[in-house]
Amino acid sequence: MARPRKNNITIDEEIIKQEEQVSKSKAKYDADVKKLKDLYAKKDEMKKKELLAAVEKSSKTYEEILRFLQGEA
Repeated sequence: MARPRKNNITIDEEIIKQEEQVSKSKAKYDADVKKLKDLYAKKDEMKKKELLAAVEKSSKTYEEILRFLQGEA
């Protein structure tokens, strides 16, 4: 009968180790997703500011621009 060696890791120890690794990976994934969402929000904000600046510089009235955007040429 084979005797287990001292240095062998039990399956329970391997499971615990893997659970910890998955937990770390999930935390990193969640942080990366949050950063991506923040970047999309910043991009949208930049687009809004750019659009507002274009409207302010335009010779068209607010109503004309609004009708155009709503497809009421």
